[in-house]
Amino acid sequence: MSRLDELIQKLCPNGVEYKELGSISNISKGVQFNKTDMSDEGTHPVINGGINPSGYSERYNCSEDTITISQGGASAGYVNFITTKFWVGAHCYTIKPQQKVLNRYLYHVIKSKEYKLKECQHGAGIPALAKNKVESLKIPVPPLEVQREIVRILDSFTELTAELTAELTAELTARKKQYEFYRNELLSFGEIIKGGSTQSSKLCEIALIYDGTHKTPNYKNSGIPFISVENINDIYGSKKFISKEDYDLYKITPQINDLFMTRIGSVGKCAIVTKNVDLAYYVSLALIRPNNKIIDTGYLKYYIESVSGTKELSKRTLHNAVPIKINKEDIGKIKITYPSLDIQKKIASTLDNFEKICSDLNIGLPAEIEARQKQYEYYRDALLTYAATGKIIPRQTDRQTDRQTDRQTDRQV
Repeated sequence: MSRLDELIQKLCPNGVEYKELGSISNISKGVQFNKTDMSDEGTHPVINGGINPSGYSERYNCSEDTITISQGGASAGYVNFITTKFWVGAHCYTIKPQQKVLNRYLYHVIKSKEYKLKECQHGAGIPALAKNKVESLKIPVPPLEVQREIVRILDSFTELTAELTAELTAELTARKKQYEFYRNELLSFGEIIKGGSTQSSKLCEIALIYDGTHKTPNYKNSGIPFISVENINDIYGSKKFISKEDYDLYKITPQINDLFMTRIGSVGKCAIVTKNVDLAYYVSLALIRPNNKIIDTGYLKYYIESVSGTKELSKRTLHNAVPIKINKEDIGKIKITYPSLDIQKKIASTLDNFEKICSDLNIGLPAEIEARQKQYEYYRDALLTYAATGKIIPRQTDRQTDRQTDRQTDRQV
């Protein structure tokens, strides 16, 4: 029998009492902090309505080890535990427990009910979370000894999860750097040329270059998929559409082996057109149509994304523009160095294989990180349910578990 089992049987034979969060803690909202007074670096984070700090300041208005809940914005309801002194902004609640409730215990419980808080968002424009919704959140309050044991178990599990996540993240970063190094080395040609020669041309001499529509799209619920810079990693996954009539006004439509390149906000990320499907595209993307008798599309993609291509783009990018951009005419001025077509295809094939390995890791490692986080969440919720009811409730989903527990709670409160 575990220590927690012993404590629950001894101290909670009939379950535990549920109380509203507002009755066991002080809930307050922060003070507005002007964006102009923040900096990108500083001693104390400014915590407002988002998941990450809004900025940093040398001032603070809240002590360390404080529970926060985002009050406004898309992340309204997000629960965090701030371990340093910080400035709490006007779009953030702080939760400070009263007697008989441990700070870390309360954090774990509220975090387990984060999705409930997010479901309480209101407002047609910028979402917000009303204070009364936070105050009415029902919290199981077992004896302090039980709370301490739960905190010990969950904090230990959290530490292990964080260590593993850090290791997996470092592995993913290393693999990405390895791929970038290999790509850049290969595109410096070296041994793969084996005595052959290379030549350089302006991109406009070996490809046609177009940009997308400059008009704000009239979006539809269905029709022709519409893509912009945000879709460059998955050009066939857009959820935005325009009508066939609007698409028919496009003078240049994508063809297989064309290359999309980002040119506004982010410059130089590429995607190859591999399907014979209609795609509408915005001005933030350039459409490059290589002369495939001279330059291989796959090779061109890798070259543009390499150190050499990035330097060429950077020379002509308007870095002071907001957002940064490169004009369509200047894209055509970048110099592309290339070997024979056969060697281009060999290089592209080699990098395709290497990128596939990295992509598999890019899928596998983040999936492993997410699985570890879900494992922690499952264990946390099961543990808190057990502490509150004395039973392990079989859980299909978080919501089903909470609804079962809440029905029991309603009968007790």
